[in-house]
Amino acid sequence: MNILNYRLVIFALVAIFGIVFSIPSFIQSSEGKKITLGLDLQGGIYMLLGVETEKAVETKIKSIAAAVQYYADQNDILIDGLTINPDNLSFIVLDEAEIKNIDTMLATIQGLEITKKDTLEYKISLTPLERDITKDLAVAQAVETIRNRLDQFGLAEPSVTRQGTTDIVVELPGIKTEAEEQRARELIAKPANLELMSVDETLADQAMTMTEEEAKATGHLLLSDVANPNQKYIVKQIPILTGAELVDARVAFDSQGGSPIINFELSAFGGKVFGDYTAKNIGTRLAVVLDGKVFSAPVIRERIGGGSGQISGGFSVEEAGSVAIALRSGALPAPVIVLEKRSVGPSLGAESIQASLIALISGFVAVVFFMMVYYRRAGVISNVALIVNIFIIIAVMAMFGATLTLPGMAGIVLTVGMAVDANVIINERIRDLLAQGMSIPKAIENGYKNAMSAILDSNITTLLVAVILYAYGTGPIKGFAVTISIGILASMITAILGTHGIYNSLMKTIAQQNDKKKWFGVN
Repeated sequence: MNILNYRLVIFALVAIFGIVFSIPSFIQSSEGKKITLGLDLQGGIYMLLGVETEKAVETKIKSIAAAVQYYADQNDILIDGLTINPDNLSFIVLDEAEIKNIDTMLATIQGLEITKKDTLEYKISLTPLERDITKDLAVAQAVETIRNRLDQFGLAEPSVTRQGTTDIVVELPGIKTEAEEQRARELIAKPANLELMSVDETLADQAMTMTEEEAKATGHLLLSDVANPNQKYIVKQIPILTGAELVDARVAFDSQGGSPIINFELSAFGGKVFGDYTAKNIGTRLAVVLDGKVFSAPVIRERIGGGSGQISGGFSVEEAGSVAIALRSGALPAPVIVLEKRSVGPSLGAESIQASLIALISGFVAVVFFMMVYYRRAGVISNVALIVNIFIIIAVMAMFGATLTLPGMAGIVLTVGMAVDANVIINERIRDLLAQGMSIPKAIENGYKNAMSAILDSNITTLLVAVILYAYGTGPIKGFAVTISIGILASMITAILGTHGIYNSLMKTIAQQNDKKKWFGVN
């Protein structure tokens, strides 16, 4: 196969690819991959969330305390006064002979700052570096957790991106009703912190009269029942297990009353801890706590093996589903608060689409008309390449499941001008050579060679700028950069390789006619 057919075949294959894979996007077919319209085009919700990263440090301190308590219980080490503060924990080892074992255990946990008083009294906090790492991971984990929740919720193309050090931007296109908006907001902001906690039976009679401050002074927590806020429980501050050990949560129905409940399963380690605890505490109550509320506090009748349990609390089916999703996708490592919320109505989105299409079509028509009038048949060939270029952009975006936004539409409009710019450079080089008396076939070949360096320089620099915009920009800027990048790469195939192949296929006819004005508008 010679170079003529090679160029033309590649252009034809690319054109077929662009047309076939862009059709579902143009007709919005339910079959095949297509471009999803962004928030600004189809309407929806924009939210700016703030992550309370200091709470992530408190959560980590609490998990360290739970690990210390479990290690002490498993190895029969006597400790006393295990207390959790916002940024540290403290305890006393009662047997000096066990100091070495405790130190060995703590050495396995990275990022701890340990101080001792009188050898036996420990105070543990996180190093400044570990605090910063914990806060940064809390935001990163919150992004992934929220994205997982929205995916399981069934929303199409939710956008969850980090902004700055502590903020998260959430865009939910397609949300149209207040009920959908409310449920999505609850799902996003719900901490879903599951804790299995021990009820202190010795203080149970005082629960109704004790205040939170009094409970805290005894090293305990005073929690309310989710169904009856007047019902109080005094639970030990150190949880037996947290949601970190949860691997699955599903909605089920109570066999007796038929009300919705949530069955959950623990990891192998969580199941072992749960089984060991229930074996040693038969006859006491175990509180199932979700986001600081007690959902149930059953009496332990026997050792509970298998690492499974259930949460019941008068859920509706929808509530149970939302809680199960939140538990499955993981608890938020720190609470999130809504800093800003904006709603974009579908009518505004429709107006944006209409305005963007008018800009795209009018710009496209103007460029096509100019090329045909000024460059004659060479302009027609350039217009064919331009049309294929647009099909390729739409097809590639659809293949990767991209979301089209207003900046993306602007990128397509700009790409129309940039794509035809390469052919303008080539055509001008050819016209210059024809004006110097060169034959048409030779002028075409030399015109492409002479124009290549200028085209490559301009496209590569623009592509580098697009890459930088994508790397450092936010959502809308990224959409613009992606569209421009695809358009530049597509124009290298259509405007250079494709048009050159068309000229070569028509070279015999062009040479026979030898009409500079008809082909290139040159007298």
